[in-house]
Amino acid sequence: MGNAEADIGLIGLAVMGENLVLNMEHKGFTVAVYNRTVSKVDSFIQSRGVGKKISGYHDLAAFAAALKRPRKAMIMVKAGDAVDDTITQLLGVFQPGDIIIDGGNSNYQDTMRRSSLVESKGLLYIGTGVSGGEEGALTGPSLMPGGSTAAWPLIKPVFQAIAAKVEGGVPCCDWVGENGAGHFVKMVHNGIEYGDMQLICETYDLLKQVLGLSYQEMGDVFDRWNKGNLNSYLIEITRDILRFVDDDGQPLAEKILDTAGQKGTGKWTGMAALDFGVPLTLIGEAVFSRCLSAAKTERVRSSKIFSGPKITRPTDAATFITDLEKALYAAKVVSYAQGYLLMREAAKEYKWNLNYGGIALMWRGGCIIRSVFLGKIKEAFDKKPDLENLLLDPFFTGVIEDAQASWRRVAGAALANGIPAPALTSALAYFDGYRSERLPANLLQAQRDYFGAHTYERVDKKRGEFFHTNWTGHGGNTSATTYNA
Repeated sequence: MGNAEADIGLIGLAVMGENLVLNMEHKGFTVAVYNRTVSKVDSFIQSRGVGKKISGYHDLAAFAAALKRPRKAMIMVKAGDAVDDTITQLLGVFQPGDIIIDGGNSNYQDTMRRSSLVESKGLLYIGTGVSGGEEGALTGPSLMPGGSTAAWPLIKPVFQAIAAKVEGGVPCCDWVGENGAGHFVKMVHNGIEYGDMQLICETYDLLKQVLGLSYQEMGDVFDRWNKGNLNSYLIEITRDILRFVDDDGQPLAEKILDTAGQKGTGKWTGMAALDFGVPLTLIGEAVFSRCLSAAKTERVRSSKIFSGPKITRPTDAATFITDLEKALYAAKVVSYAQGYLLMREAAKEYKWNLNYGGIALMWRGGCIIRSVFLGKIKEAFDKKPDLENLLLDPFFTGVIEDAQASWRRVAGAALANGIPAPALTSALAYFDGYRSERLPANLLQAQRDYFGAHTYERVDKKRGEFFHTNWTGHGGNTSATTYNA
């Protein structure tokens, strides 16, 4: 291949990078590739890339020379220092107007910093969420680009060509917003993914322990659910996992150690929620559940010391399964409602003009949380772009109302039988808090004022007026500075 013939370049030939390259080439684009370990370049070109419009390079200067102007290079390396190092090297061989794209799971604050740096050098920067795993990268991922607005028209033809498509051929990719918006939305996506997975795991545990269903029977339940409101990628793969047998004919899932890993994006979502003061309770519980699962040795010791209640089987298994389905659906609604609240608060802070219905569409196909359910979220925000909370949309209000009794029965069964269901129950607690006109925070404010003179507002005075009481008679009347947590 001669110089400056590649439409786009990609750096980082791990499986996601390789699959994205093959996806791009399959859609008609000529691709240049580079990897720090150059043997990977040769290996890829001589195997999966053989006979395709893909060229490999052993140094970044040659890689840059192969790209058409304005150059576009996508970085698919491990988040953190490796991204900064690659950007520094690209700034040495790229020119003003060229585009650097980070497609890894970078922290959105790092993306904001990098965007400013790259733009200060006269280049353009994109931080994009990429979801769908290895299969999605190859056949069509969900893409969430943000960064330098001027770069979007230049990368749009490539991104929308390789993205997953939903009804009518609509790509699961659109512009999200400036600087770190794309990676922020991807972070929330991953947080919701944590929540969805934890909810499914708790439901599986209740089917297994309370009803005593076999793995095949549980697989059949998830199969039925996948044909209804819960139709989604995660429900589908759960069905397949539960039905999968090992070489000895026994369920493979039963042999897998119960310690869950994580890469940090769920934790970042929880930290952002604390920063913005958003009650992201379900996703927080999902992250902590993984942390608790990791304490396997300690849990084994504890199980020898403590005993829980004896399992009481429901008299009507079919009704309990229906209750579980409704509880799972309602809790899922809460998870997404909380995720959207977090995006709304970040948009206010950073002045991002997020298209919430468009984000639901981007998640509708290609990504890990893809589901029929997301179409309803898009409809909700299309009808009312400034919707305060997803729970207030008439469709989702109906879902919650229909599920309430079932949800409470499931939560009660979990607690009565000593089976941990932190995501299902925290979602219910959030809903009960959200629907409460009055919460016990009046007592909390009194406590804060008593020990720290932090002041309080009164129900018989207008909002914004703060008062302090000398509760003991000898504390004085000086109050502390008022602040909102």
